Amino acid sequence: MLLIRHCESSGQHPDAPLTARGLEQAEELAQRLAPLAPDHLVSSPYRRAHQSVAPLAAMLGVAVTTDARWRERQLGDAPLDDWRGAVRDSFDDLDRVLPGGESSRAAQARARAALDALLTAPHRLPAVATHGNLLALLLTSIDGQFGYAGWESLTNPDVYAVEFTDRGWRYRRL
Repeated sequence: MLLIRHCESSGQHPDAPLTARGLEQAEELAQRLAPLAPDHLVSSPYRRAHQSVAPLAAMLGVAVTTDARWRERQLGDAPLDDWRGAVRDSFDDLDRVLPGGESSRAAQARARAALDALLTAPHRLPAVATHGNLLALLLTSIDGQFGYAGWESLTNPDVYAVEFTDRGWRYRRL
């Protein structure tokens, strides 16, 4: 499975579109991933995630399915002065929940359920467009060392290949 962090976005709101550079990145991403021939494309319902894989879908002639389980994890319902600190704290304490937010553990469980559903479906190579915090939490659930430092290292876009073998979960950055 391919896990894709969306391209450069104009904001954090669910309806925030990609920037002009983000749209260029989506075209470049399509060129890069098309040779791998993903046969199933899934996107978070957020506009920036869908726009990130739309060129790939058009190139491959594959529809994009929306799955709300791939939406970004919401830290809380109020703006935060130190949101980076709140993200770091959420990796240190997976059960921490800010008012109106979702804990890291709950977001991990949601992402793992979505991942498991795709891996048990009859797809050769599904690809998912999602978000940085959720992607980092999912990779942390596979490898506890990924954590906050891994989140900080993510780029827009970013792509990870994830697989389950007889030795367990593995991932690698593409």
